[in-house]
Amino acid sequence: QVQLVESGGGSVQAGGTLRLSCLASEDTSEDTFSPKCMSWFRQAPGKEREGVAAISGGGGIYYAASVRGRVTISRDNAKNTVYLQMNSLKPEDTAMYYCAIKFLPTCGAYWSSSEYAYWGQGTQVTVSS
Repeated sequence: QVQLVESGGGSVQAGGTLRLSCLASEDTSEDTFSPKCMSWFRQAPGKEREGVAAISGGGGIYYAASVRGRVTISRDNAKNTVYLQMNSLKPEDTAMYYCAIKFLPTCGAYWSSSEYAYWGQGTQVTVSS
């Protein structure tokens, strides 16, 4: 079983930056983590969960239009960690952010939350105007 733990959320003013991290549990070997698609989702109150960014086992990267140009997803397979660098934050970025792992090397329809096997507990991002 894979456990994912997000961190790095917080409260910032519009225009600020945050770097989210998602650590796979210690008993998740690099062989388990590295070939898999990892994604970040977010969910604001009253809204559906939205795929924000994804990175495949081969390093392919995908971004939602709403964040493209402002966020960067990356992974460090040796550390079993995926990151989401968020710049130029806007109030509409306020949401709970979750990471998720899909047991496929490619991300395909990365925005489809039903395709992910494990989820973290989330980290809150709040952006004030």
